[in-house]
Amino acid sequence: MTLKIFNVLGREKQDFKPIEDGKIGVYVCGPTVYDDAHLGHARSYVSFDLVIRWLRYSGYNVLYVQNITDVGHLTDDADQGDDKILKKAAQVQAKPMQIVETYTRNYFRDMDLLGVLRPDISPRASGHIPEQIKMVQTLIDKGHAYEADGSVYFDVTTDEDYGKLSNRKLEHQEEGTREAVRGEKRNPQDFALWKKAEPNHILRWDSPWGEGFPGWHIECSAMSHKYLGKTFDIHGGGIDNIFPHNECEIAQSESANDEPFANYWMLVGTLKVPDPIDGTPTKMGKSLGNFVTIQQALADYRPEVIRMFVFSAHYSNPVTYSDDSLEAVQGAWERLYNAAMLTRQMKTSAPAGDAGNAFLPQIDKTRADFATAMNDDFNAPKAIAALQEFTREVNSLLNGDDPVGVDVLNAIDQVYNDLGGTVLGVIPAGHDEQGGGSAEREGQLIDLLIQMRADARKNKDFATSDRIRDELAAAGVVLEDRADGTVWKLT
Repeated sequence: MTLKIFNVLGREKQDFKPIEDGKIGVYVCGPTVYDDAHLGHARSYVSFDLVIRWLRYSGYNVLYVQNITDVGHLTDDADQGDDKILKKAAQVQAKPMQIVETYTRNYFRDMDLLGVLRPDISPRASGHIPEQIKMVQTLIDKGHAYEADGSVYFDVTTDEDYGKLSNRKLEHQEEGTREAVRGEKRNPQDFALWKKAEPNHILRWDSPWGEGFPGWHIECSAMSHKYLGKTFDIHGGGIDNIFPHNECEIAQSESANDEPFANYWMLVGTLKVPDPIDGTPTKMGKSLGNFVTIQQALADYRPEVIRMFVFSAHYSNPVTYSDDSLEAVQGAWERLYNAAMLTRQMKTSAPAGDAGNAFLPQIDKTRADFATAMNDDFNAPKAIAALQEFTREVNSLLNGDDPVGVDVLNAIDQVYNDLGGTVLGVIPAGHDEQGGGSAEREGQLIDLLIQMRADARKNKDFATSDRIRDELAAAGVVLEDRADGTVWKLT
């Protein structure tokens, strides 16, 4: 089945055709590193992690670029206010680059814990100032930008397609709706490419227009151009940034390069939380004070459960976070995990051969249904539903009276490895790119304790045997002694 992607730029689901056969260039707007990442960030980056995993699993050679914004992001996202990093540095009396280094490390720590594969390239805005200055000068030379008192602005009236992503027509934008009308601008909608640094502004660089710093939007245009070329395949980000950020990226990139910017635009829906007063779902955000950091969430829920929660809604749709929703997802994850672990446990004592091979068509159907869902604009909820239906069939098979040979168990295990592990990242996969996660290590530890219990029983040390069983039960691990050995599951 041909991969289809809902292209926000065309407002329709389209067949995906890469620029170069077998290769895909992907750029996703990264974090502004002035504070710890919250679940709203996790929703976006876990979603694109699934996209990258599926593309690679499908055989594509993917170059994944995700920037780090460490300069030039103003507090109101509209060319005004304080730089977010400078504001944080002043609050905690630290140097701006201390803030950047601390929260960059924390961001990657949190992504690693969530099983998010690291980008191939993570360029920093502050490390690409020359490229940004060069693009700004190109825009000036082509008549798309102008200098005013040490700052440089993009003249939106020179781009007849401005607004094509967000569907905002320039003539319909009211003066001052996004920002105050400033005397140095030709048009109120013009946006900053380069900002003059005031005397107390710490982060500043030399430029042809004086000391200053880059605007927020220019960094993504310059860095995506450097690493992916004038035109690349997929641009990703959050729906909240469609305007002004993504719109401005397109305008300045296509005006500078005279080529299309990105062929497919994928934008992730908002993560919401219930309002504490009336329960109305409200966007999770730092400014609203209703956020849950990734570290706070990981204190209560496994990373695999958080991933499954993200996948419980299509990436483009909004989803509401609550303890009830996470508890429901945790139960669903435990059913998948327990079936995968039971399969692996039974392999150690299963008879050789293909006993139970009547189950093999179910394996083929699961793979086909999963692929159909993922190739339909990365429909994770349907993909998980296929794996859940498979799990119901697996449990019936493994808990039945008929023997199951090791060949069939290996085939079942491979489904969990490939689809649940390598693609979804919610079940430990033996050949996952990042190796075994916490769930896999815990499973290995449980297996070791079960073996210690078996040795104790063999030596008639029933006190030790019972203590191991009871302590595992207290930790939520239930043992079941069978004729073919002891198996376990989470409760």
